[in-house]
Order: sequence, then C-alpha cells, then structure tokens
Amino acid sequence: MSWTIEQVLALAPDASSAKSGKDLSASRKWLTLGANDACVWGTIQGSGKDAYQTSIDLSLPAFKCTCPSRKFPCKHGLGLFLIFVQQRNACAQQDVPPWTSEWLAKRAEKEETKVARAATTAAAPDPDAELKAAASAQKRTAARESKVSSGLRDLEVWLNDVIRSGFASLPGKPSSFWQTPAARLVDAQAPGLARRVRVLDGITTTGEDWPARLLRELTALHLACEGWSRIDALPSGTQSDVRATLGFTVNQDEVLATDGVRDRWVIAGQRVEEEDRVRVQRTWLFGTKSKRPALCLSFSAGPNQPFDVSLMPGTSVDAELAFFPSAFPLRALVKQRHGVAPPGYEEFPHVSISSANQFAAEALTANPWMERVLFALSAVIPVRRAHGWIVRDDTGSFLPLAVAEAEAWKLLALSGGKPVALSGEWNGESLRPLSVWSEGRFVAL
Repeated sequence: MSWTIEQVLALAPDASSAKSGKDLSASRKWLTLGANDACVWGTIQGSGKDAYQTSIDLSLPAFKCTCPSRKFPCKHGLGLFLIFVQQRNACAQQDVPPWTSEWLAKRAEKEETKVARAATTAAAPDPDAELKAAASAQKRTAARESKVSSGLRDLEVWLNDVIRSGFASLPGKPSSFWQTPAARLVDAQAPGLARRVRVLDGITTTGEDWPARLLRELTALHLACEGWSRIDALPSGTQSDVRATLGFTVNQDEVLATDGVRDRWVIAGQRVEEEDRVRVQRTWLFGTKSKRPALCLSFSAGPNQPFDVSLMPGTSVDAELAFFPSAFPLRALVKQRHGVAPPGYEEFPHVSISSANQFAAEALTANPWMERVLFALSAVIPVRRAHGWIVRDDTGSFLPLAVAEAEAWKLLALSGGKPVALSGEWNGESLRPLSVWSEGRFVAL
C-alpha cells in the first residue's frame, strides 16, 4: 500500500524523534538500503563501532533496530521509513539480510503461537483443573465484590449529600472534597468509578454550563451504583458494562477465544491521553462492510514503554476483531490479520450529522456509561462562529467542535471551504477531531 510522510511521522513517540527521523531521511547517510514488498532494511553508522541494523515489517508496520535507544520507533526506524516513502529507488538491495529475515521469522512464529493459544483457550479444558480454577476465581471475586459493595454504599451517601446540599456551594470547594471519595473507591477496588469521581475536581470552573455537566456525571455514578445493587437481574451485556465501569477487567485470552468479526477496518484516528499516571492510546476503527466502530486500547506506564504502532491511522487492514462483552460492543482486540487492505475514504458510515446523532443515541441507550463514541462523518464543512467552531453538513445540521484555534484553522485550510471526511470523538457535548481526509489525503489532527 502507499504510505505518506504524515503517516510515518505520526508514529514518532515525540517531537524530537520526528525531527531526528527527518534528519536521517537522506539516503546518503545510510551505508546500505534495501526493500521488497514485505520489509525494508538498512544499516547506518552510529556512535559505536558497529553500524546499526534497522528493519521494518511493512505489514503492520513494526520496527527493529540495534541502536540503544529506548524510544519506539527510534529515529533510525523513522528515517528509514521516510526514505522508503520518499525515495523508494534508493532502497536498491533485493536480498534480505539474515538479521532482517530472522527477525521476520520470529515475528511470524510469535503470531502463530498467539493464534494457537487462542484456539487452546477456546478448547474444552481439563474438567478437574477447570473446577479448581473456577473455585479459586469465585473466592477472589466474592472478596472483591464485597469490597466494591461497601465502597459504593459510601459513594451513594456522598452523592446524596452533594444533591441535598445543592450545587451553589460547590465552586471553591477544596480538591480534597472530590479526591477523598475517589480514594475510598480505590480502596474498595473500584478504580473505574474512582477515575470518574476524580475528574469532577475542577468541573465547577470550566464554563457556565458546569451544573448540567456535573449533574450528568453524578447521574452516571448513581446509575452505576444502582446497576451494581441489582446486577444479577440485568442482561448479560449490561452486567459487563457495569463491571467495566467499576473497573473490573476481562482476560484478553477469553476475548480472543470468542468469535470475531472480519472486515476491512479503516483506522480512522488515534488519541493519546494520560489517565491515573498511565498513558492510554485510543485507536478508532470502523468496518467498511459492517459499518460498526471499534476501539483498540494500548497502554504505556512511562515514556520509554512503546505503544502498539501496528494500527496506523489513515490505513486499512483486513482483520478479524474480537470484541469485549458489552450491551454495545465497542472495545476490541485484533484476533487475526489477513493483510493490509487499500484505504477506503469514501466509505464513511455517517453520511449526515443526523445519522451520527442517531448512532450515538443507540450507543448511549445500550451503554449509558460510554464516555465517547466515534463519529466518522463523510462530508462536513468547518465553520467559525462567534461562540466557537462547528462542522456543518449539507442539511444545515451542525456539531460544536472541541478544538484548539490553531488546529481549527488547519482544518479549515484543509477543507478549503468544501466538504471533507472527518473523524472525531463525540462525548455528548462536542466533537474532538481526530483526522481529516481531503482529496484523498489523510491528515491527523
């Protein structure tokens, strides 16, 4: 498939790596360069005695370099990729070196092992071992659920006090007013709710409509408490949503063992944020046939721990995704890849803002704790108004944008005042742009 400079630079872990990668994108700086349809390789002299050996697996892409950098991809991987994109003819070698072929073979073996492990998990386990494991898990679960129930009872008392006292006294409350109940939820092993309580700190100082937004968040917390108190009576999908909202995790092997959905998935955008001192990468996809969205998460505990870069925004992949249990399945894992597919920018599922709003209504009705959904709008125009930026479709419907001024002007320049395909995260109040396709060109925002 065809890669662009923007797509390559979007893989950089930080701005300095992107700059260094550009500096190394001159073929004259490399000792050897080669490429075929599956991979790219090259050697470059560094500060050490031996030249660094750099390889790229184009199917994901994935990177390997012998340099000591802890960044991923390193500047050498970025520089080599940029040469491949801009100066394909410079990668003249055809024979894959042993250090690249060995790495590719190990990657293929690892993928086969992953698929085999998922198949093994799906197979019927030994009955005695299953009973023993189930009994142990049940005991641990019961202990945690007891703690969660106690913590949620305390949360309900706090919520009732907030509502009974009214919102007028909330501005100016010390940070401890919000952080204390959040800490109690951490102790009660409900980290998901603890995070949602923690982010309430400061909401009273962010706009005139803060009472409405605060009430909505408190309502979601109350609904989670109510859902937990009668969880056994809820449908299985809603039970999963309540548990996920509280912070219960699902074993990924169990998810991978379920039936997947194969489609050509367009990788519509990506966002990296920090949550509870852990960096979270959200990668949004939608199926061109199924028209359904998918969210793949990757986590990093520090700047030197790389994210998954196998899903590159602006590309498509023929893959089977396994979805986590939910009343509205959204979060997913890549179960099996069947190769890179050509991009399909014209196939955005939301042909109008009305259809996008209908999709959001269906999603939030099924899972009221959903914090954001993907809008993939096929044709909207960015417009600047006195109260802020919006995007408008040809029916006159519009959505407010949550966007920095410089980013908004960039979006307007890319559109040229004409309709463009736009993806973004909708939180019920505003659309946060992720990427734009204009005249067949993908640009991350």
